[in-house]
Formats: sequence, C-alpha cells, structure tokens
Amino acid sequence: MNSASHQTVLLDEAVRALVVDVRGNYLDGTFGRGGHSRLILEHLAPAGRLIAFDKDPQAVAIAHRLLGDDKRFEIVHGSFAELAAVVAERGLQGAIDGVLLDLGVSSPQLDTAERGFSFLQDGPLDMRMDTSRGVTAAQWINAAAAGDIARVLKEYGEERFAKRMANAIVRERQKAPIARTGQLAEIVAAANPAWEKGKHPATRAFQAIRIHINDELGDLRAVLDQALEALKVGGRLVVISFHSLEDRLVKRFIRRHERGDKLPKGVPVTDAQLNRRLRGLGRGSRPESDEVSTNIRSRSAIMRVAEKIQ
Repeated sequence: MNSASHQTVLLDEAVRALVVDVRGNYLDGTFGRGGHSRLILEHLAPAGRLIAFDKDPQAVAIAHRLLGDDKRFEIVHGSFAELAAVVAERGLQGAIDGVLLDLGVSSPQLDTAERGFSFLQDGPLDMRMDTSRGVTAAQWINAAAAGDIARVLKEYGEERFAKRMANAIVRERQKAPIARTGQLAEIVAAANPAWEKGKHPATRAFQAIRIHINDELGDLRAVLDQALEALKVGGRLVVISFHSLEDRLVKRFIRRHERGDKLPKGVPVTDAQLNRRLRGLGRGSRPESDEVSTNIRSRSAIMRVAEKIQ
C-alpha cells in the first residue's frame, strides 16, 4: 500500500497545537499512513519520544518500514483505548506532553475494495480496522436481529429510515447471505425512499455499521479519560473528528473538565476547589478551503484542542 495515497487532514495545525516541548513524550492514537507521526518526529529533539497506535496490521507494517529505525519512535498494534496500559507499562503515567487522536477511517482503507468499507467498490463485507480479530460486518449483518440493526443505523448513522433498511436486510438475507459490499449497498439504497442530493443513499448505513463493528465511539469514550490521566500539567489533547457523534463526545468531555465538579447550588467552594482540569484552546478548527479542494474527505473534519491545567 502506498502511503502517499493518503492525505493527512489538518496536518500542520494538529502538530503545531500538539508539540509544546521538543524533548517531550507524545502519543499518536492512529498512525494511519504516518502523516502526523512523521511531522511530530520532525519537531522533536533527540530526547523526544513518540508512541503511536493502530488497529490495522497494514498500518503497523508501514510504521515499521517508515520509522522502524528511529529510536524515538514506537508503534503499538492495538486500539488507542489501550492507552493507559501502554503508558503505565513504560512508566509514563502523568508524564505525557501531548495526545493526538485522529478519528475515523483512512483513505487506503476506504479505497481498497478488499477491506469492505466502501459502497462504491464491490468487495467482501469486512469493515474491520483490525483484520486479525473480531466479527466482520458480513457475520454481524447476517446474524443480528432486525431491531439491533435498526438501532445501529439510527444511533451511529443518524439514519431516518433505519427500521425500513433493517427489515430489508433481514428479508434479503433469508434469500441469500449478504457477503459483498455491493449487495448491501443495493439493499440499503432500494430501502431508502429519500435520497439526499450529492450523497449516496448507503452512506449513513455504511458509516453506522463501520462504527459498530470497530466500536469506534466506545474506544473514544474510553480513551478520553485515559488521555487526561496520562497527560502532565500543561500537556495538550488534540482531537480531529469527522462526524457529529465523535465531535459531540469530545466537546462535552472538554466542557465537563473546564467546568469542574458539579456541586449543589450554594455550596461554599472557591474556584480552585472545583477541580477544573482542562482549558479549551479556541473554538473548533476546520480545514482551510484550499485543503478541502485538494482533499474532499477533509470537509467534515473539526479539530479541538485542550490543555491540562491540573
């Protein structure tokens, strides 16, 4: 897989916000094709350190190939939801200067038909970011109850016609197993009575199933608390989200720790006693128009940055 086929979103902006100490310890939650990791390393001194994570065995192999000789760099095959354990094993709890989380799916995953993420290219219905373990989308689609499928489409895809699509999936799989992305896309498209202009009728359904198969929101919820504990005071949390469900989680997390402990009205406490742990830095940042024009997938990205204050 050619790493050049992936354009890293908000590359310079994210690294600029993240690196506060060139001799510090940093975590890149999704190596992908190495865009952020390579630029972080360019900013780090010889004493700096970067630990990157990725579920995808292909991404891990590329990390070894591109950066395996850099003594400052380490790649972990696994989810960033394992951050706390990885940090503790290395004696770095409370000593991390920055955590970067670039959420979503990479272009090579979307563009490789065999990975099963795309409704535009026919391939095996897989959708696993980690192809070495877990249930495939085909296995889940062919076994799940209609109610469970509808819930996933509604909750993770914000799909208005979730129930109608789920019933169509169950009806069609009784005729023949659903094993290909093309099959699923046709079933979902036929069950969608109101196609959105400029959007494939299977877009929301495929997004929802991918999020479910990879437990993307569960991993995000888990890692946010872990990242806060891993950071040192003055350390930065930088998160790039690609849809509203992710961004909502991140925004609420930052706001909760900006406000501090929720106490009953009238309790006499000083501001210092509220246990405020984060300070949001600016509003959410979006890619400039020139980046969107060269990489259409960046159009939905939003980056939020927060600094640990205690």
